Order: sequence, then C-alpha cells, then structure tokens
Amino acid sequence: MIRYFAPVAALALAVMPLPAAAETTVNDFPTVARADYVFACMQVNGQSRDSLEKCSCSVDVIASLMPYEEYEAVETVIMIYKRGGKAQQEMSNVDLQRRVKDMRRAQVEGELRCF
Repeated sequence: MIRYFAPVAALALAVMPLPAAAETTVNDFPTVARADYVFACMQVNGQSRDSLEKCSCSVDVIASLMPYEEYEAVETVIMIYKRGGKAQQEMSNVDLQRRVKDMRRAQVEGELRCF
C-alpha cells in the first residue's frame, strides 16, 4: 500500500508520540495548504471519495500535531535536501533532522488514524 509522505518517503521512522507540547498547538493550516496536501495524497492513493476522506483526515491530524509554520519550514528543508549538492550538506544538522522526524511522526500518526 502506498501512502503520501511528502518528498522524502524513504525515511524509516519508529512510531513514537510527539512531545506533549505539540499536541496543544493551534490547528492553523491554511485551506490552500490543506488542499495541496489532499491533492497530492489523492494522486498517490486514488481519485476516489474514500481517498478524499482519508487524505483530508490525515492532514487534519498533522495540523493538530504541529503548527503550520513548522510544517512549512520542514517542507522547505525537505525540498532543499532532495535537490542534493552543497545545499543538502548545509541542511544536515541535528536540529533539522529532528524537525523532519517530528513531521514524519505526525504523518505516520495521520496514516494510522485515517487509513
């Protein structure tokens, strides 16, 4: 079964709960960001009503676990990292890796709850 996980799908993560502070964040994802996620998710999981509901649920879970500002920053890091080269080397610090893992955990949580 293939699921949508932003650009770096090859990261293998242990399913671990996010810090308690992340669970109290405001659900502040803009509609356009949610729509982008749902469209990409449906591209991978089928263009059906069922996938629309599951993908919408998944982005709602992610939004409940992390603020949009963090999600957007991590997505940017992932896109830069995916390009490779010198930019990739500059993005290879421990804090950025932790932030990417946190987002991956939120995506896994969305999949577990919704798919």
